[in-house]
Amino acid sequence: MIDINEIRDYCERRGFEVCSRMGERMGIAPGVVRMYFIYTSFLAFGSPLIIYLILAFWIKLKDYTRNSRHSVLDL
Repeated sequence: MIDINEIRDYCERRGFEVCSRMGERMGIAPGVVRMYFIYTSFLAFGSPLIIYLILAFWIKLKDYTRNSRHSVLDL
């Protein structure tokens, strides 16, 4: 049987890290950002989920471009 803590740990390790990065950038705890995201998801009927996925894609793309080129000669 799968424990809820195992699922939570898996999601936190393999998640998109959107809330943690937003929290770090704004100087707020990531837990607070997650809480407000959940509240707005309930109030706006899931539309923040689309924004979350767009931000996750943007962050992964930014990480990929930063890690792929280390010097000018890598072109």
